Amino acid sequence: MEERKRARLIYNPTSGQEIMKKNVVDVLEILEGFGYETSAFQTTATKDSAKNEAKRAAEAGFDLVIAAGGDGTINEVVNGIAPLENRPKMAIIPTGTTNDYARALKVPRGNPIEAAKLIGKNQTILMDIGLAKNEKNGFYQEHYFINIAAAGTLTELTYSVPSQLKTMFGYLAYVVKGAELLPQVQFTPVRVTHDGGVFEGSVSMIFVALTNSIGGFEQIVPDAKLDDGNFTLIMVKTGNLFEILQLIGQVLDGGKHIESDLIEYIKTRSLSIENLSSDSRLLLNLDGEFGGDAPVELYNLQNHIEFFADTDLVSDEAITLDTEQVDRENMAKRFIEESSHIHSAI
Repeated sequence: MEERKRARLIYNPTSGQEIMKKNVVDVLEILEGFGYETSAFQTTATKDSAKNEAKRAAEAGFDLVIAAGGDGTINEVVNGIAPLENRPKMAIIPTGTTNDYARALKVPRGNPIEAAKLIGKNQTILMDIGLAKNEKNGFYQEHYFINIAAAGTLTELTYSVPSQLKTMFGYLAYVVKGAELLPQVQFTPVRVTHDGGVFEGSVSMIFVALTNSIGGFEQIVPDAKLDDGNFTLIMVKTGNLFEILQLIGQVLDGGKHIESDLIEYIKTRSLSIENLSSDSRLLLNLDGEFGGDAPVELYNLQNHIEFFADTDLVSDEAITLDTEQVDRENMAKRFIEESSHIHSAI
């Protein structure tokens, strides 16, 4: 008799207004129907709870690990699996606020049942994973990321919004915090070494992206590839509030920001970021969480983990907008207009 494949569901019980807690039994039944011997683990408030369980499951020989929660939970599970030589396949059940990784993989969001059913299509992508090497709190660290590494004033946004506020108000919490941070944008001198050379100058933001979805918007990296071994490096070369608002408008207007003289837009397999200012820190954001300070070295690990995805949709180059996406973009456009009025009045 052929041995059944084993799957481990690792879920965050508080993510997305606790939607996963209500659907665990149904999700397990769906996975059993696909031929998996399935068990579940509920994460706790203990540090690295999801990461440690993912590593244990991988080392125990599980064939599939499913991360259910927001991008933070997915990141933790990846960090448990990515350092290992033998890595199981991964699937995600997105229940968080922005769900950037789910957008990239075209996994149904906010519906654990439909996300679990996607596994039955048996479509996968060998996804690139990022590796960051730097210091955090005085200790050397290696940390893996799945979507974005970033630095600069506005990149502090996602980890400065309290988790409770994100749970209660979702994307609106980011807009409110963004309005608070915009006037405080700082212009920082940096040295960025990449495959094509060295950039030395002042920037307000640096994005190092693996997918096309950042903060719920899919036009920031319009030509992102999920498995080509390249990061997309974006550097914003202005600290002027009005010019930054114009760039955000160009992002929403079909990704026209990449043609701007205020942007450096580079493809690279690896890079390093150094802070040339002695007066301020350059904080790093890895998938929405604080990732220590520059200097940092970043490496793209090509095809490192095999993820279940809806490749029928991923292969379609057309941008798919649902109601949630339209509402979010309209909200952002109103935010830009109101901020511009405030700027003009100053």
